[in-house]
Amino acid sequence: MNLQRSFKGEKTAGTLFLVPTPIGNMQDMTLRSLEMLKSVDLIASEDTRNTQKLLNHFEIKVPQESFHEHNSYEKIPKLLDFLSSGKSIAQVSDAGMPSISDPGHDLVVEAIKREIDVVALPGASAGITALIASGLVPQPHIFYGFLPRKAGEQKKFLLSKVTYPETQIFYENPFRVADTLKNITEIYGDREIVLVRELTKIYEEYRRGRISEVLESLAEQPIKGECLMIVSGADEMQIKVDEPDLAPVEAVKSLIGNGVKPNVAIKQIAKERGLARQELYNDYHEIE
Repeated sequence: MNLQRSFKGEKTAGTLFLVPTPIGNMQDMTLRSLEMLKSVDLIASEDTRNTQKLLNHFEIKVPQESFHEHNSYEKIPKLLDFLSSGKSIAQVSDAGMPSISDPGHDLVVEAIKREIDVVALPGASAGITALIASGLVPQPHIFYGFLPRKAGEQKKFLLSKVTYPETQIFYENPFRVADTLKNITEIYGDREIVLVRELTKIYEEYRRGRISEVLESLAEQPIKGECLMIVSGADEMQIKVDEPDLAPVEAVKSLIGNGVKPNVAIKQIAKERGLARQELYNDYHEIE
């Protein structure tokens, strides 16, 4: 049991503040975040060069310490000792909320183990910002961040999520978007999707439609810059595939009816039901 009273009681150690930074537009920096960056003793930055631009813009002189996925193992003990000495740290990522797709979470866990207060400040988050303007159902939703890069691993991941009813949020590299969308179509079918790029910047753009329509637009107008994808959840027919009273072959047909390719549907149902894929394949195709 760990009880943290963030702003009350006597403190022997410093505080780890998780400070959000703009995801594009500098004016999205909150007043509280600015005051926090000015008042702490040290700023732990995912990329000190990138953060320095922010600090220069707002005339903040606090020193930085590099803290990213490649040096987190060696830096965490040093940062914890600094906090234990009574000094405070603001941890920031390159853009948005710390701990999301960066090593900040590891530092949070270790600080809590030492009973060092961890305080999060609210601020910009690309996934939620895009979601509320997407036009897709905002809740329930699931945020996954970046998908696996390799096609096989990506498809395996998607197969495990195909019947989820929640709206799904993914980050993706602009050079991989088209291939990823093709993989999603193969597993999920031609669902509604919103592809967002350059959020909060001058070239902010939302492409809304079926995956096939977005793919056509990408062939005509390729994208540049940071982007994310918001994919609609499974409809009732896809969700019913999990019902135990639905025969395996009928479950396969249900998925196919929603745009999933036959072999993918057979593989998914066989895995979910613990069946031999070849036997289900034969049953579906009525092979004696």
